[in-house]
Amino acid sequence: MSNRKVMMAVTARAFQLWRSEVAPEDTVSDVCRVAGIKRSTLAQQLVRGKVSAATVVLIARGYGLSPVRALATFEGYEDLPDGIRDPTDAELVSQVSHVDILRLLVARSEDSDGTGTDLLLDLAPLVHRNSVRAWIDAVDPGDLRQRLAASTGIARQNLSAQLTAGRLAPAIAVEAARIAGVSLTSGLVVTGLLTAEEGGCRGRPGPGTGCHVRSGARLPRTGPPRRTRQADPAC
Repeated sequence: MSNRKVMMAVTARAFQLWRSEVAPEDTVSDVCRVAGIKRSTLAQQLVRGKVSAATVVLIARGYGLSPVRALATFEGYEDLPDGIRDPTDAELVSQVSHVDILRLLVARSEDSDGTGTDLLLDLAPLVHRNSVRAWIDAVDPGDLRQRLAASTGIARQNLSAQLTAGRLAPAIAVEAARIAGVSLTSGLVVTGLLTAEEGGCRGRPGPGTGCHVRSGARLPRTGPPRRTRQADPAC
């Protein structure tokens, strides 16, 4: 079990200190305009005393800062930059939707007349409908849900509800990665909080971009070679 304290949100006090360092001359309205968020949204979060990780990420992007390093300034996220590593094969496969896997199988079965090359197949953009649950299942050492509930205090039924809805709170996603021993930004990428590039997956497409996959086998062909555009789906 992780001994690190899991913070469900950034405290308003810590956020205000960070904001004053990022944009010391800018008003709250200026910051919201740069980040592309409504002033009322930030005001409500500050009144509640808790600012969302998504707000921090949007502001960091607006000011040309690394969202990962921005999050790392807050309690519970300090180890984020040093916890970035390459995604596992299981994580990569989990980010290919079932529909695209079926398309790949059909395409391979229909291309049976030549001497093999790689198969070209455009995949659906990240994040796919089952990205979050598929990622959790891919990294699960066997007791991930139980350990997450114990370390974060989230009820098992609430965790299941988040997964069913295709979402996961950022702090819980990071804690899941810690427990599973994978890149600490993986869960933030599959939930759509970070792009693959922001999560440290160099050369991998992020949300909203097309991605491609190698067929995994040489396919027969006729006519000119068709070459796969290779990229890992996600981290």
